[in-house]
Amino acid sequence: MAVHSSVLPLFLLAATLAVAVAYDPLDPNGNITIKWDVMSWTPDGYVATVTINNYQMYRHIMAPGWTVGWTWARREVIWSMVGAQATEQGDCSRFKGNIPHCCKRTPAVVDLLPGVPYNQQIANCCRGGVVPAYGQDPAAAVAAFQVSVGQAGTTNRTVKVPKNFTLLGPGPGYTCGPAKIVPSTVFLTPDRRRKTQALMTWNVTCTYSQHLASKYPSCCVSFSSFYNETIVPCAKCACGCEHKPCVRSERDTKRLAVTGKKHDDHANGRAHAGGASSSAAALLQCTTHMCPVRVHWHVKLNYKEYWRAKITIANFNYRMNYTGWTLVAQHPNLDNITEVFSFDYKPVVSYGSINDTAMFYGLKYFNDQLMEAGPHGNVQSEVLMRKDARTFTFSQGWAFPRKVYFNGDECQMPPPDSYPYLPNAASPSPAASAAALVSSLVLFVMAWA
Repeated sequence: MAVHSSVLPLFLLAATLAVAVAYDPLDPNGNITIKWDVMSWTPDGYVATVTINNYQMYRHIMAPGWTVGWTWARREVIWSMVGAQATEQGDCSRFKGNIPHCCKRTPAVVDLLPGVPYNQQIANCCRGGVVPAYGQDPAAAVAAFQVSVGQAGTTNRTVKVPKNFTLLGPGPGYTCGPAKIVPSTVFLTPDRRRKTQALMTWNVTCTYSQHLASKYPSCCVSFSSFYNETIVPCAKCACGCEHKPCVRSERDTKRLAVTGKKHDDHANGRAHAGGASSSAAALLQCTTHMCPVRVHWHVKLNYKEYWRAKITIANFNYRMNYTGWTLVAQHPNLDNITEVFSFDYKPVVSYGSINDTAMFYGLKYFNDQLMEAGPHGNVQSEVLMRKDARTFTFSQGWAFPRKVYFNGDECQMPPPDSYPYLPNAASPSPAASAAALVSSLVLFVMAWA
């Protein structure tokens, strides 16, 4: 069937939007908001507090942390900063006296590392750019810094809002909208008896798209069960196999330990300076799937009223520790979780009363860090769920999750027709078996009639 010429552009537009859109159906309201509050005026500009709020339920900003950039509307400069720093000073040759902290028209700002002197700190700063997911730790899902801007306006009417905001968290994937002036933020004093107000406030909203972050997934899922000998592995080249360095043996790993550390130091230095993701320095264990992370779901036990699944997360990256990791699974029986062993757990309610999604994460100071590839490069837990007598069945792969996310990125699932099914001998009910026996007898009689 021919497609009308006027309809073709609509198909192309729809396909483009499907790839570029930053909408997550499991976290429809998730975003990162950058808020600028002008707190005071200076002779040639203003002092602003910049707050980065992570409203994403299960996607955090991991090391080496966030990098925020923008373009000044005019010839503004940064005189000084507290709680963060610009990665480059730029050309400040036109200044004869005090030299600004940054003269670039497109500055890039990063968080300070823990342990900096107190006079360089403000609240919610200096964590190396690491920001937890909102669903994991709402109180800590925020970062902040203070910036003194010069050669700018000194009133609400003369200040020009910066443009072209960018966010690396730590790698690409975030798209930021334009800055919008909003009603000024109201603050409560520590004794909660007086309210103060920012002189001017603008917001920037940044959303994440996995398609923009990477061409391939960053994790894959494998399955197994007690009722079937088949182990369904991750798909071949699930995370892409092109030009990925990998190590085949422990001996190779030791041989590359020294050069790998040098490479790590160099890559991390570039990452802190320019916000590049540390995944660029990945050195993977050689596998058929070539994924940094594999999630294995094993249907372990079957009780009369309950069933039990084991979840194992394995790290195949020799240069990456995943600190503060999160795992999200979508499964129709996750609304009946009875107990979770050795992981923390929170439900993720996405569709009103439908609660089929759960977020798992490590226990603080116990298994909240997924170590790099090797003997200790895995964490595991078991989940006990109550059966729903109206819908429960092990047949047709029902016991396995529909979607799995690791650190906010959707993992590559096995093909649906490869799921471990119940053996044929176990699937028919007694009534079905009796009907089959009667049918066989009828056919036998007809054959001899």
